[in-house]
Amino acid sequence: MTPAFFLFCFAAVKMPKSKLWFSGERLDLIAPIDQAGRVATRFHSKRTILALLVLIGVLVVTSLAAEGASKPNFILILADDMGYGDIGPFGSTKNRTPNLDRMAQEGLRFTSFYAAPVCTPSRAQILTGCYAKRVSLPNVLSPAAAIGLSTNEHTIAELLKAQGYATMAVGKWHVGDAPEFLPTRHGFDSYFGLPYSNDMGGPANLAKGRRQRRPPLPLVQNEQVIETVTPEGQNRLTERYTEAALKFVREHKDAPFFLYLPHTAVHVPIHPGDRFRGKSPNGLYSDWVEEVDWSVGRVLDTVRELGLAERTLVIFTSDNGPWLSQGTNAGVAGPLRGGKGGTYEGGVREPTIAWWPSKVPHGGAVDAIAANFDFLPTFVSLAGGTLPPDDKIDGLDISPLLLGRTKESPHQAHYYFSGNALQAVRSGPWKLAVARQSEGLGKTAAAPDTAKPFTPTLYNLDEDIGEKRDVAGQHPEVVKRLQGLVAQMGADLGLTATGPGVRPPGRVAHAVGLWLPGQAPAADVLAAHYDLQSLDKLEIGDVLDQAEAPQIAGKALTISAEVSPEAPDGVIIAQGGSFNGYAVHLRGGKPAFTVREAGDLVSISAAKTPAAHFRLEARLARDGAMMLAIDGKTVARGKAPGLIPGQPHEDFCVGHDNGRPVGDYDGRTHFRGAISKLKVVAE
Repeated sequence: MTPAFFLFCFAAVKMPKSKLWFSGERLDLIAPIDQAGRVATRFHSKRTILALLVLIGVLVVTSLAAEGASKPNFILILADDMGYGDIGPFGSTKNRTPNLDRMAQEGLRFTSFYAAPVCTPSRAQILTGCYAKRVSLPNVLSPAAAIGLSTNEHTIAELLKAQGYATMAVGKWHVGDAPEFLPTRHGFDSYFGLPYSNDMGGPANLAKGRRQRRPPLPLVQNEQVIETVTPEGQNRLTERYTEAALKFVREHKDAPFFLYLPHTAVHVPIHPGDRFRGKSPNGLYSDWVEEVDWSVGRVLDTVRELGLAERTLVIFTSDNGPWLSQGTNAGVAGPLRGGKGGTYEGGVREPTIAWWPSKVPHGGAVDAIAANFDFLPTFVSLAGGTLPPDDKIDGLDISPLLLGRTKESPHQAHYYFSGNALQAVRSGPWKLAVARQSEGLGKTAAAPDTAKPFTPTLYNLDEDIGEKRDVAGQHPEVVKRLQGLVAQMGADLGLTATGPGVRPPGRVAHAVGLWLPGQAPAADVLAAHYDLQSLDKLEIGDVLDQAEAPQIAGKALTISAEVSPEAPDGVIIAQGGSFNGYAVHLRGGKPAFTVREAGDLVSISAAKTPAAHFRLEARLARDGAMMLAIDGKTVARGKAPGLIPGQPHEDFCVGHDNGRPVGDYDGRTHFRGAISKLKVVAE
């Protein structure tokens, strides 16, 4: 309310000796009486009183309108798997992005802006203002996941809604698909989009008897599945998202709003719209990048047309780097090393643009460290709100950077997590890798010598943005300082295991997934149909992809099976690759248990060949202790560095290994013999 309104109310109600008289048809408001006994003011007319009430109402409405107009609108546009070098403002000469070019010319580029290596963690960071590990969402979630974003976490939408904002999410959600995890349970007034990635719709699983685990790809309105999205239907997703977003903006132009627009594009499978398919000179991926650019242009044009440009902050960014292994269906990281799934710069440094014509400097760039978990405290601050004091967050208010008041980052350090594993830290221009890093989706750096312990590697990103030259030997004092920062984070969130600062995720007892009405299987039927602790229905040659495989990151493992081999060599079970994973296999007739942890290899094996039929059990304990038992008798022990720190990006394979092998074996040839009663327990 305005000061004038409060002053009026105070005078009318609190003045000494003031009286309000009701007498038949008359209403008299007697003002204060002066020392001489005279009435200072006297109102006798009902019309006069009515006019005063109308005046009060006008003051109230005017005050609310002024308050609303003083709060900026926020539009956050998120691309999926778009690389640092995929748009014109960040050096692309391949993809035509005129709208993003103009946005950068009228706004500010952030050239050291960080996300997480993969989808779910990045979105968790945006929504909560925390490193994904802090809210226990460090890995990609599958459909019908039992965990998701906890309702105990404060989200950016919830905090803005408390400031009077209308809120909507349009697009890919991917922090849980149980009702408790959906946008409308986390501060968004409405939602329209896919609850996870566009490659996660069933039936897709190669394993026999598992085809009903996932629902067909669902399009969700608020909390209801309204249709199943076919491959042809995916061609219209970007257009439909854009239409829904613009409708929301138009309907809320007179009050502050927050629009979260996380596109499905440009995640595989690639589905540009009909108006864009085949129109670029560089294939389907470029077609879809250009459609995303079109969508950004439609949003900015609508903001301009409605006269909202001077009070609307628009951000464009991406959730992680390009999925390099997808070949022509992937983007590029420009000068950066690595891609999606890795903690080299190309996996986590994102092309980011801020646009707010009346506030943000035009045509500039800032290289100070910032991250997507900074959106929450920054938006809340600009909206005039305050952060709840109950839970720690990692984001900081970067509005001084946005508004051109400083070029210095508020962050002393930025930490690079892969799953639960802390792999690197950056402070200023210096980046120290404290564990072997992936080039992306399980590919390690070229030919690491895993027989030797990893030595911390130091890069000066100002001089070596491509992370090619290790300068740790020349700067031991920098290494020591950054190791101190690593120790600080270790005491908070933990280096590989979870530390005291990690909060639990949301959890449901019986996850079913999102289905069209009447099509969902009963929870008990679904649980009996697919039990990650009992995989005995799988057969040799079966595969579970990353999302459906046992979630093993940071967990103790017990693998067991009954085996009847007909050849001396072969894979019994493998999950992961040459960076993170495990395998149980035969080598010269002797069972072996192999573990990879951030590239480090540890393998133990039996000294003798067992009987023609035997029961095998392999264990990885929380302290890294490894054990291999045959028919209940321990035959080998060893010690890994710890638990497997990140969820493997490769498939879970029975009787073969279809990716880069975890250990020294040939995974392409299928196991000869029988494998039964297979069980994997991760806890």
